Amino acid sequence: MKLYANYHTHTCFCDGQDTPQELVEEALKLGLKVLGFSGHGYTAFDESYCMSQNGTKAYREEIHSLQRQYAGRLTILCGLEEDYQTQEKAEGYDYTIGSVHYVYKNHVYIPVDKDIETLHKAVRDHYAGDVYGLIEDYYQSVADLGRKLHPDIIGHFDLITKFNQQSPWFDETHPRYRKAAQKALQALLPLKLPFELNTGAMARGYRTEPYPATWILQQVLEAGVPIIFSSDCHDRTQLAFGFDQAVALAERMGFQLFHALSDHLAIN
Repeated sequence: MKLYANYHTHTCFCDGQDTPQELVEEALKLGLKVLGFSGHGYTAFDESYCMSQNGTKAYREEIHSLQRQYAGRLTILCGLEEDYQTQEKAEGYDYTIGSVHYVYKNHVYIPVDKDIETLHKAVRDHYAGDVYGLIEDYYQSVADLGRKLHPDIIGHFDLITKFNQQSPWFDETHPRYRKAAQKALQALLPLKLPFELNTGAMARGYRTEPYPATWILQQVLEAGVPIIFSSDCHDRTQLAFGFDQAVALAERMGFQLFHALSDHLAIN
């Protein structure tokens, strides 16, 4: 089994390092057949990581230009990673990824994947030291992704665990953690939306396995929900990072359902 596509790709229009054209050229070197761009949608409360409103327009224009330029050589898709807290409407994209990057508490947007210090401070300041209170709020938003955003893909389901391998701050076997994640699964799995098998945290040195955890993947498998392989690329040198490991994990678990956007297969 070899991967021929990546649908989660960030550029210099948001928090990625490279231009879309540099990523297209890297995709061709890797032998990809499909490259899906997924710039971070605009969030007015935090402009540090996302595409600006003017930048969003320029992003779409450039991706559409590359689609014409590379027609016949590479299928290029213009997508969007849409955050749960956005107030913008995602219209006119080839696909969207629905993700939760923030917990909203006491009129404050708390980023869950910025750094471990931010999470410790949030637990102290907004949850009176109750780690699982923050986690429950995170998964409550995850559970609501389908209703609010109607995405094509569920992005990094358990992003809240990003720092937990290197700097453990909660117990992933704790009943409250499992119950919160389980409730989100119960809300999303019936929608049959593909879940990312996302290697982004591996590429950045935070995890040694993809999102989501294997116990979550097992339930995705049992529900007959497809997975889609994703590198969550922010650097063209990591465009297909960890895909061999992700494929091996999926094969070992017995996945047969893989999802490909458009008419082009991501797996062959």
